[in-house]
Amino acid sequence: MAPSMPSLMRVLCALGSVLLLFATLVSADAVLDLQTKGKPALLAQLAKSTTCTKDKIMVRKEWGDMSKPDRKAYIKSVLCLMNAPSKLPAGKFPGAKSRYEDFLVTHMQQTLSIHSTGNFLSWHRYFTWSYEQALRNECGYNGTQPYWDWGRWAADPESSPIFDGSDTSMSGNGKKITHAATFISPAQNGGGCVETGPFANMTVRLGPVSPMADPAPPKNPQADGFGLNARCLRRDLGPYLTKNYATTAIIASLITSYKNVGDFQTVMQGGSGVHSAAHFTIGSDPGGDFYTSPGDPAFYLLHAQIDRVWTIWQMQDLPNRMQVMSGGTQMYGGGATQKLTDSCDISNVASKVWQLKDLMSTVDGPFCYVYDSL
Repeated sequence: MAPSMPSLMRVLCALGSVLLLFATLVSADAVLDLQTKGKPALLAQLAKSTTCTKDKIMVRKEWGDMSKPDRKAYIKSVLCLMNAPSKLPAGKFPGAKSRYEDFLVTHMQQTLSIHSTGNFLSWHRYFTWSYEQALRNECGYNGTQPYWDWGRWAADPESSPIFDGSDTSMSGNGKKITHAATFISPAQNGGGCVETGPFANMTVRLGPVSPMADPAPPKNPQADGFGLNARCLRRDLGPYLTKNYATTAIIASLITSYKNVGDFQTVMQGGSGVHSAAHFTIGSDPGGDFYTSPGDPAFYLLHAQIDRVWTIWQMQDLPNRMQVMSGGTQMYGGGATQKLTDSCDISNVASKVWQLKDLMSTVDGPFCYVYDSL
């Protein structure tokens, strides 16, 4: 029997409510909406590129959107890099025993000229991409560098697929121990050695240089932090920083509120910016050390998200935001003014030296990748 008109109206109203709810959920990620909005501009830039084409483009994904086999493939390649011998001159950096640690040495050497500087964004873009290339070319990885969307898991990063301690995670929190707060955040839910997941047995050998962890890690035998100083990987994960400083709404506001790159990157890197919030959500040792943070393998997911946020910011006005930078060549505006013709030299881990102007677009220069979809 056909439904009466009132019954049909109730069904249609209910269906409309469901569709409205679905539409709300679909568009709940304001950062993803901004990425979608900017995609035509990126496609227009891709069409002009002389080095990147649609058939070569690579797509980076959020860890939670990767299949478990793809996560395992990434983890396997990271472990491969950790087990491969260092290519640095023998004896020059006693704590660098692996190819993985070659990247850490590079970051330690240049820390004071790649943070709060004009090249912060472009340098880390090239560094993260070079790491991705090492995983692919030296360890047989066929995928791309994943990212950690802080806002997506802001309420409880420990339960996210990135840090849940499963065999498809980047390992879990450190063992819960009694420890003190840092000046960045209260003591969180770990503080001790990481005992779960693929990196549970990881040995940290370089640093510390500028530690921010309690209890403090043992001092390095060399003042520069390059001596051999074997210890466990520690983390102090918790929601305090992500809930307060790295939600999706905060990330979206960062992208939409600042029209010039100087303001954008200053707020991003500030003490309560998303960059600091993400780093100290991992925290402890070596993740809470300004110099040695790439010693934690989650660093590269964090910085892929930094790169994604910058990319989305650029895409909102790409013609006017691609070839722009602001800042000096030393921390906090010191040194000479950074120029687009300055070099990015990370020759410990990447043989080619590029000018910064060549590193400003993800579809030009050495790069040929996008985030989430083409």
